[in-house]
Amino acid sequence: MEILKSVAQLMALSARTAPKSHGIDFVEIKIVDDGAEIERLSREMVSFGERSGKENFDRDAESVANSQVVVLIGIKGAESVDLNCGACGFPCCSEMKAVPKTDLEFCGPQCAFRLLDMGIAIGSAVKTACLLNVDNRVMYRIGAVARSIGLVDWGYVMGIPLSATGKNIYFDRKR
Repeated sequence: MEILKSVAQLMALSARTAPKSHGIDFVEIKIVDDGAEIERLSREMVSFGERSGKENFDRDAESVANSQVVVLIGIKGAESVDLNCGACGFPCCSEMKAVPKTDLEFCGPQCAFRLLDMGIAIGSAVKTACLLNVDNRVMYRIGAVARSIGLVDWGYVMGIPLSATGKNIYFDRKR
């Protein structure tokens, strides 16, 4: 367990130092290593899936329940890079900013470059875990539930559960 906490800290370092658009960092990182908190997250994932009617929350909850650590990586208060690129679905950044934010599983719309920043941070973190031979898998469902239960208050978040057993528990899962 202690080694997985250390790996999570190294993953957080990798995510923090990953490149960010315009050099401005809106990436947030949280390590969940308390067994009771992981159990709560797993239970709430099952409940969220039942309430929403969305599939595979129970499957991913089982993966979380069998993990010793979960790393959360997201963005909070991410400002647009003001490129007017249209990748967010709006022709210019001012139009995106003027739209009231939705607050469903995630908060949006978001600047595509800030989502890319988050994705690069996640990629850097999982690369670190892989280099250290720690099984992991990026899961959007963890992030949606972490937001819904107030574990984080970020606009967008993904979860990365960690495990070190004789077989990778995140693959060959039932659909």
